Amino acid sequence: MKNLSTAKSGARVPKTVVAALGLTLLTLLVPALAQEPLATAAAVTPTVDKGDVAWMLTSTLLVLLMTVPGLALFYGGMVRAKNVLSVLIQVLVIFSLIILLWAVYGYSAAFVGGNAFIGSFDKLFLSGVTLDSLADTFTPNVKLPEYVFVAFQSTFAGITGALIVGAFAERIKFSALILFSVLWFTFGYIPVAHMVWGAGGYLLAMGALDFAGGTVVHINAGIAGLVGAYLVGKRLGFGREAIKPHNVTLTFVGAALLWVGWFGFNAGSNLESNASTALAFINTLFATAAAIVAWAIVEAFTKGKPSALGVASGAVAGLVGVTPAAGLVGPFGAIAIGAAAGVICVWGVTGLKRLLGADDSLDVFGVHGIGGIVGALLTGVFHAPSLGGNGAADYSMISQVGIQGIAVLITIVWIGFVSLVSFLIAGKLFGLRVSEEEEREGLDITYHGETAYET
Repeated sequence: MKNLSTAKSGARVPKTVVAALGLTLLTLLVPALAQEPLATAAAVTPTVDKGDVAWMLTSTLLVLLMTVPGLALFYGGMVRAKNVLSVLIQVLVIFSLIILLWAVYGYSAAFVGGNAFIGSFDKLFLSGVTLDSLADTFTPNVKLPEYVFVAFQSTFAGITGALIVGAFAERIKFSALILFSVLWFTFGYIPVAHMVWGAGGYLLAMGALDFAGGTVVHINAGIAGLVGAYLVGKRLGFGREAIKPHNVTLTFVGAALLWVGWFGFNAGSNLESNASTALAFINTLFATAAAIVAWAIVEAFTKGKPSALGVASGAVAGLVGVTPAAGLVGPFGAIAIGAAAGVICVWGVTGLKRLLGADDSLDVFGVHGIGGIVGALLTGVFHAPSLGGNGAADYSMISQVGIQGIAVLITIVWIGFVSLVSFLIAGKLFGLRVSEEEEREGLDITYHGETAYET
């Protein structure tokens, strides 16, 4: 006991031991103290993944493939031989024109700042878009080079304008089409894209779901095409004589290319390369297959046999239907959407087309408009977790379907108004319709001075 008391009152611990203990304590404390600031710094540092960049560049090329040659061949095969080149030219020129307008002001007005209905003009002529500037993805602090995002979104705008030309193919003046496309893009496409996808956009803030363009692309193109079909008027002989596709093989090949390219359209809209991208990819595969089979079955019952033109159209209907839902529903939800789009779009290009009385030459409204509406509404249904979707645990199907319906209605009303005014302006300045002589001879010769086939 004596030794213990002596130790307490008078003994000293060697300095070397104190130093060792102090160094050990410092070693333990410093990482602990630094851990939170370092983690915070890492959390706010944006990262750019090379895999994401590679996938998005590939997706952009796939959307380009959808348009040229995909859409061009799909449309080109469905018109008469005397007009095939005119349709190919219209698709390519309108796509290219809108790409240029996107660089000048479209990107800035759609995606850069602004209010609930339109973006800003802060990045006119891509001002401020550099090698170092970044664009957001759906994951916080995971970014893309802004050039990649600009390029990807430009193809969406371009293909939407190109889709419209199929509704009044074979009889519209090229000059009128050019002016209409500029006006429609400026006052129609840009505001809808901003409302649905832009920061602070009205429909986005409302909670409307549109993964890859059901409203922005397909309902937009379908409504614009329907308005144009009414205003341009019916083709000579429409309703009195059969106006048949001149080469269904071209259309079939075009549909196949559209399906391939659509993987970039839908899976690319995830803006990253991850599990959600894979979901959008497989949904695009399954929904299209379901629509093709559904369309073939309906034709077999109603016409006695399925047709090549029918199943090609079924593929497009399924692709359109699943577009707004691609990354938001489960695989069997996608199958249900694809099958529904296939069945309903058969009616869209037959019974509904007769009821409307418009000469929608290549069924832009019947497939893209109707398919887009079906897909947009059913996205609200199959996004529910109870049906395999990836919605939140407290997801309300009724509420979401109501929001989807509002988004569809707003798109229809706005694009219908903008398209009407744009066609009227183009008609006033240039006239919408080619002359009867030019239409009978064919637009390939009369407007472009060449023919695809010997006559």
